[in-house]
Amino acid sequence: MRHMKGSGLLALLLMISPIQAMAEETVEQVMADDPAFTPQRLVLVDIPTHTGPAESLFNGRDLADWDIWLGYEDPALTFLPDPAKPIGARPDGDPMFTVVVEDGEPAMRVDGKTWGAIVHRGDYGDYHLRMEFKWSGERYAPRLDLPENNGLLYHSHGEQGSVFGTWMPSVEFEIMYGSTGMVVPVGTAVTVDTEVGRDPKLVELQRRFMVGGRPVTVKPPVWNVEAATDAEKPVGEWNVLDLYVLGDRAIHVVNGVPVMEVTGIVRLLPDGGSEPLTRGRIQFQSEGAVTYFRRITLAPIDKMPRILVQ
Repeated sequence: MRHMKGSGLLALLLMISPIQAMAEETVEQVMADDPAFTPQRLVLVDIPTHTGPAESLFNGRDLADWDIWLGYEDPALTFLPDPAKPIGARPDGDPMFTVVVEDGEPAMRVDGKTWGAIVHRGDYGDYHLRMEFKWSGERYAPRLDLPENNGLLYHSHGEQGSVFGTWMPSVEFEIMYGSTGMVVPVGTAVTVDTEVGRDPKLVELQRRFMVGGRPVTVKPPVWNVEAATDAEKPVGEWNVLDLYVLGDRAIHVVNGVPVMEVTGIVRLLPDGGSEPLTRGRIQFQSEGAVTYFRRITLAPIDKMPRILVQ
């Protein structure tokens, strides 16, 4: 029987316990002052006009504009301390990432069996990125009761594989069945700010984006904030994602529904200081599920849309 949307998230959280162990405060202490989550109907307004032509990040023929990096042959090693050396760069390509024809159009196929990332070579800031994705229904997760999982990682910087031997430090526009649009700082040197309410319907970490909620910084031990609502289509159908980025702010939109707004995107420096994180590379994850991506375009903007509560 197919799992319900969003089920299996607790199992995924248990896999990242090393991150939580780094924090001094407990989850309950951090969330103690969070208000109760109230469902909201959110709409996107004042959508900006592009200030220049859109660039296609996927040429539909090959992956010549992308770099491939793979983590460990056994994904169960990903979150363990001091695992073996990862597979690393794949300059000649790899079957984890291929170009196929799906529903009559070229698409990037991400296999998911080996965890890793495909990283576009461009470095971008102040943009509107639009893309489409769909799940095939095939999964290779360490436990098959976990939901389909992938991710659009933006403001990627630093060394490939420097996070768990598998990804670049970045901000994640989560692509997980039932949680698409959730925000996750990738690596302990990236934080973001947002507004939250506490939703007891969620398993374990209970923060959900809520306009007018408590302002928080997303960092361990509460390492994510769930999307405001589940706007994803069923497995096998194409979904449209829009990512608006201006400076150190971003808005995540799923099938026309705004589900997340983050501000104060910051990179923590080795000397204890910090600086705004305003640009970087685009990477897509390979993380346990066969995923298709297509129509990936990026265009410059000079202002952000707004999220309103109807």
